[in-house]
Amino acid sequence: MHQDRGRAESFGSAAEAYDRFRSGYPDALIDDLLVGRPSITLDVGCGTGKVAAAIAARGFRVVGVEPDQRMAEVARARGLEVDVVSFENWDSRRQMFDLVTCGHAWQWIDPLVGGSKAASVLRPGGVIALFWNYHVLDDALLAEVRTAYETYAPDLSVVGQDPSGLQDADPFRGLPSLSPGETHTYRWVREFEGTDWTGMLGTFSDHQRLGEERLTALQHAVRRIINRHGGLIAAQGGTYVWSARKVSS
Repeated sequence: MHQDRGRAESFGSAAEAYDRFRSGYPDALIDDLLVGRPSITLDVGCGTGKVAAAIAARGFRVVGVEPDQRMAEVARARGLEVDVVSFENWDSRRQMFDLVTCGHAWQWIDPLVGGSKAASVLRPGGVIALFWNYHVLDDALLAEVRTAYETYAPDLSVVGQDPSGLQDADPFRGLPSLSPGETHTYRWVREFEGTDWTGMLGTFSDHQRLGEERLTALQHAVRRIINRHGGLIAAQGGTYVWSARKVSS
């Protein structure tokens, strides 16, 4: 996916919507990441600062790297320190970190560069954690939403399906300076009104590629379905994490 720069660089066009509608990350995850009390954290692909702000709110220093100026401006408005550059081209200025995080962005980074570069800026014993959110709708609602996708966006994966059974390769495999990757999933629930759910849909890069007319038609159709189900839905959320530790210099 990292080679599709049109998708990778599309999020800034909806930076405010991204910050408003995208789910944040569970407190338990942030607390677990900070258990070692890192002196400084690097947040790769920090976007509007959802991860970095949660870390900074707990009193820890964090530096963000974000390639999109528009996304970075939202993060900076939160008082966050952000370097506006792709991670592949980012200059660490020989700074070393105790923790490297990346929420919902690692797929946009060149795998031949990202892992080794992240490992190179981690202190021995430091941790790297990559994570993604997903949202699962109940079966009855999902069946109707799937019908809307078949009508308006048959080429897209339906948001609301449970991806937890899919096989996923260790992203740290082949990096001798990192321990084998470990996985963990944090479960949570988020309630959505129809406008919030469909607003979130509009922040996904594959949905944006539908174009305004098709995306709007899909959003209206899904919103009508949610309204028929009472106008408020509880999505069963999950945050899927891959983590590893620096074992050598």
